[in-house]
Amino acid sequence: MTRPIASAIPPIPAVLVAIVSLQGGAAIAKGLFPILGAAGTAGIRIGLSAIMLLAAFRPPVTRLSAAQWRAVVPYGITLGAMNVLFYLALARIPLALAVTLEFVGPLGVAVAHSRRAIDLLWVALAAAGIALIAPWNAHGVDPVGAALALAAGACWAAYIVLGGRLSRVLAGGAAVATGMVVATLTIAPFALAAGSLARLTPLLLGAGALVALLSSALPYTCEMHALRTMPSRTFSIFMSLEPAVAALCGLAFLGERLGAVQWLSVALVIAASAGAAMTGREAAHVTA
Repeated sequence: MTRPIASAIPPIPAVLVAIVSLQGGAAIAKGLFPILGAAGTAGIRIGLSAIMLLAAFRPPVTRLSAAQWRAVVPYGITLGAMNVLFYLALARIPLALAVTLEFVGPLGVAVAHSRRAIDLLWVALAAAGIALIAPWNAHGVDPVGAALALAAGACWAAYIVLGGRLSRVLAGGAAVATGMVVATLTIAPFALAAGSLARLTPLLLGAGALVALLSSALPYTCEMHALRTMPSRTFSIFMSLEPAVAALCGLAFLGERLGAVQWLSVALVIAASAGAAMTGREAAHVTA
């Protein structure tokens, strides 16, 4: 379904479509929180994404080896934890700030294995950006929400590492589709415990399907299409725009306005991410 659409888009527009789709999907998901709750919305999004990706890639789930399962299970658990933590953070803080704080995860992976002095600059820029929106600066940022976003970022970093290991034993589309199934099982207890799934209606289910399409299926296939011809470093530089796009989506769909200090924080993290991508040997990004 999404693969023919993605394959018809040139690489750079495909990356931009993926970014806007991902952040637009997050904004729509936040609109469902008052009815379904953050955990319930995360459960619906991941569950429906798993169904879409299973239909698109048809992974050989029943024929996976023990080694493949040992790689896919921690990957899927981390994927599920990353999504539910991000949605819990999103329930407390603006979309742009949640994405900015979460971005610390992939940025950390980008500079973790480097010992060059220039990478200290990117770390310093990111740290300054986080400090500007930290709760102690009294800019109205919920401390629990900030901590949850940082925890989601730590899961994102682990997800990148685990995804790299999984890619060596299972093809990309099959790996993510199978991982989504594990993620669904990981999130299901939290979604069911919230009790909000009992309030599902056909309209809400349709909105959940739209979130799943925009937040997982479409951006993933667009990114995979772009990465076939685009250098990963260029790809990651474009991905550093995500906090800014999140700010615009938060403003357009949720009416979330950032102050000057918060915009400066977003700009610093974008600069750090783009700088790390430009000067690093290799950069990695995966869809949350």
